[in-house]
Amino acid sequence: MGRDFWVAGARWLVLAAMLAAGLSEARELGGVKMEDTVELQGRRLALAHMALKEKLFFDIYVWGLYMEQIPHLEAEAIATNSVKRLHFRFLRKIRRDQLVGAFRHGLSSSSHLRSEPMQQELETLLKSLKGVSKGDNLILTYEPNTGLHVSGEASGGVLIAGKGFADALFAAWLQKHPVFAR
Repeated sequence: MGRDFWVAGARWLVLAAMLAAGLSEARELGGVKMEDTVELQGRRLALAHMALKEKLFFDIYVWGLYMEQIPHLEAEAIATNSVKRLHFRFLRKIRRDQLVGAFRHGLSSSSHLRSEPMQQELETLLKSLKGVSKGDNLILTYEPNTGLHVSGEASGGVLIAGKGFADALFAAWLQKHPVFAR
């Protein structure tokens, strides 16, 4: 089967998910419910994707991607200068060193984060992280003209100004966890 078949199928799945989202208020995965839409400073973000991260036999977290406008391509999701959010809900206790190590390892292969300025901003994000308990959240929200807000119980909170690091982070994440067509 050709790439066009899979792209068309993925588009139908996204459309079906969007229609289903209109009928319910939240989606559930791995025992975690995430709202179909969230309001942020008067803007409505839609849940574009939700996935469960497992390691060996253990459920680690559920993550959701919220976007103001749901794109058709990964490049559009990264380049858009609209509000977007990665929301992680942890399903087990994780020590700070484990969380930092997992983020560092998961993002280390990305060419988007290899430059010295990006490495410094990544370190800022990593320094903000804390150990988590079951049910804690880590929320990474890009806001135009501001930057990336890191919040939730898994972070002491930090703002990384500008669009550059946010784009690099979203590119690295979506490269490792493809959601849209490439």
